[in-house]
Amino acid sequence: MSFTATNPATGKVVAEFDGHSPAQVDDALGVASAAFHVWKNTPVKERAQLMLRAAELLEGEIPTVGELMTSEMGKTFNAAKGEAAKCAATMRYYAEHAEGMLQDEIVSTKGSLSGYRFDPIGAVLAVMPWNFPLWQFIRVAAPTVMAGNVMVLKHASNVPGCAKYIEDLFMRAGFAKGIVTTLFVGHDQIETIIADPRIAAVTLTGSDKAGRSVASIAGKNLKKAVLELGGSDPFIVASSADMDVTVPLAVTARVQNNGQACIASKRYIVVKDRADEFIDRFVAAMEAVPTGDPMDPSTVLGPVVSKIQLDELAAQVSDAVAKGAVVRTGGKPLDGAGFYFPATVLTNVPVDSRAGCEELFGPVAVVQVVQDLNEAIEFANATPWGLGGAIYATDQAEIDAAIAGLDVGMVFANAIVASMPELPFGGTKESGFGRELGEFGVREFTNVKSYYVA
Repeated sequence: MSFTATNPATGKVVAEFDGHSPAQVDDALGVASAAFHVWKNTPVKERAQLMLRAAELLEGEIPTVGELMTSEMGKTFNAAKGEAAKCAATMRYYAEHAEGMLQDEIVSTKGSLSGYRFDPIGAVLAVMPWNFPLWQFIRVAAPTVMAGNVMVLKHASNVPGCAKYIEDLFMRAGFAKGIVTTLFVGHDQIETIIADPRIAAVTLTGSDKAGRSVASIAGKNLKKAVLELGGSDPFIVASSADMDVTVPLAVTARVQNNGQACIASKRYIVVKDRADEFIDRFVAAMEAVPTGDPMDPSTVLGPVVSKIQLDELAAQVSDAVAKGAVVRTGGKPLDGAGFYFPATVLTNVPVDSRAGCEELFGPVAVVQVVQDLNEAIEFANATPWGLGGAIYATDQAEIDAAIAGLDVGMVFANAIVASMPELPFGGTKESGFGRELGEFGVREFTNVKSYYVA
């Protein structure tokens, strides 16, 4: 099996790598296992020095790796450079803070000394998607490696250059071979890898279908799993919303990463008394989004990742329109080379249409009008997903109601839902389980070991 990258802006192949044979995989897992037994005993301060060195290297190569990401999956060059910079900053954060997060917790008991500690568990398999080809892995790897584990990366097949870059980055920074390993393997090899006794746990970012499969395999082998799956995040516009703040962020929340982010806002739920104003301004702003070559600094919206994804998005919109939805702007793929879908706004979308009940992984926004905030929260929760949610309001009572009422893993008020090193990241319901980032992320792949001294 070969791993091929196709530039979504042109449709041309830009890179191709051979897959790893079962024998090569076996050798790589052996190296990773050996590396773990050394790395777990390496002082955290020494781990931090290497992590800082990797961050420094990445910072010096931001334009280069940014262009690589753009060529393989189509995000704008500006967004790609921002992703690389965010990765470097996160590596620095855990180099500086992981030691404190991993300190023993002392608990008062009848004994003279008791508490619990956080021991690393081994090699963690990371099954990663293409949409944030550096960030999705680094946000897991930075805290997990600092905790004393090693990482084995199975990346998406369409971003092989990014996968190779990641392994090379850690090696060039001075990490021993096996601490971060990239495997070019197909989905049919994942079950064997998870079952291998040298793999201690698995983390996956991807679809709910992939999550169910990986969780099933992990459970069968009694391995821990963390799943970060899809989302159809609500963007609630409350009565007290400041439209000068809300509308620009509504656009960014939908078209960020060319609309291909699990935490992108997809369902815009607006209270009736602000609906006309919001819809008119939102449609006008979406119509004005600069669309085109992702390497052009003026471009805000580039292509979706593939012809398959373009056709899927078009089919979802067409189904909704056939069932009564109204296209306020956009709605069809753009003519010409590349896989371009315009910024699109749909209203009057039936909940039983594809756009009304499926995740839209592209720049299509569905606007739903409700009577009040209570109905907005109820409608927001009426979905199998529970990743993130946003509330736009100036009334603190409205903000508090959304934070308490939304059945999601993260709520952001007057800000776009984002992952950041300081806060745990993850969802509820069919958006997965477990947490990345923050104190919980550092400790997620550790053995919480209690001790008691009489």
